[in-house]
Amino acid sequence: MREAVTSARRVVVKIGSSSLTTASGGLDTARVDALADVLAGLCAAGREVVLVSSGAIAAGLAPLAIPRRPRDLATQQAAASVGQGLLIGRYAASLARHGLTVGQVLLTVDDVTRRAHYRNAYRTLRKLLDMRAVPIVNENDTVATEEIRFGDNDRLAALVAALVHADLLVLLSDVDALYTGDPARPDTRKVTDVRAETDLVGITLGRAGKAGVGTGGMVTKVEAARIATGFGIPVVLTAAPLAAAALAGDEVGTLFHPVRQRPTARLFWLAHATSPRGRLHLDPGAVQAVVARRKSLLPAGITAVDGTFTAGDPVDLVDSSGAPVARGLVNYDAVELPSLLGRSTVELAAALGPGYEREVVHRDDLVLL
Repeated sequence: MREAVTSARRVVVKIGSSSLTTASGGLDTARVDALADVLAGLCAAGREVVLVSSGAIAAGLAPLAIPRRPRDLATQQAAASVGQGLLIGRYAASLARHGLTVGQVLLTVDDVTRRAHYRNAYRTLRKLLDMRAVPIVNENDTVATEEIRFGDNDRLAALVAALVHADLLVLLSDVDALYTGDPARPDTRKVTDVRAETDLVGITLGRAGKAGVGTGGMVTKVEAARIATGFGIPVVLTAAPLAAAALAGDEVGTLFHPVRQRPTARLFWLAHATSPRGRLHLDPGAVQAVVARRKSLLPAGITAVDGTFTAGDPVDLVDSSGAPVARGLVNYDAVELPSLLGRSTVELAAALGPGYEREVVHRDDLVLL
């Protein structure tokens, strides 16, 4: 038995589109019911469960007579707007058989990178769990643009696990474990445990499967496992039909062992969930202050500004060679900064007012890369 699994009290489970839909498109009610039964069993045992579920776009294809997953964003958003209601309705009906209530939580990257939005997301999920509801999380595909997308729900699941301080992340798909190559090849072997990055050397990772309704594949699952284990959360990767066995602690699938203690949750999100809206070029002294001494970034240490951003946006801090050394939430708009560069906060306050005696990026809003 896997103690890391059996001792977990707060569990995030992620399931992919291919494990929820039929070959012709649309939700497979039998598969949804089977997953609901597993989740209900966890709840009955006193464990807290958060479900991250793909399937909104896939569920909307058949009702809209779309033969395959669309490539353009507008059609994806239209399919998601139809499919999300069908998806959450099916989960609500299925879990109601066990006396459980579900709560829908749709997220965009913006919801978890800006301080106020991040706190709201955490409070909502925490309150749902306190009220013994099952939060069902998905990316808000209906409104998300390319600039504010998580990219795939494997990554989203890892970030949600960090957000709620989960004890375990379970990634369910149509493959029963991580393999060293194509599982159909006779020379391929199953990987039961990953304890370090060296365990992944020589492994060939596949992309999304033949069904064409998902966006991930083994690449995104391994990357999600890296993110979660980097936050101190063990990860089990296995097939959806093996969910019950995996959550019972049976040695099915692949167990990714945590690699370090947990960092601050919000800064962890800042490092892994955000895309920089611009870059601040630092002189060597500022690099030393930010990286080695963990100080805030002041205007005096910035030599140039790239990008279009507003106060509160994530930006990369780069050294003289252009390599990112940190990422942080900036306190100024891009148009404000050029006139401030190279000047001390005392000088700026005297010339422009006390509102300018502040950091460009505060150390509490900064994470090293």
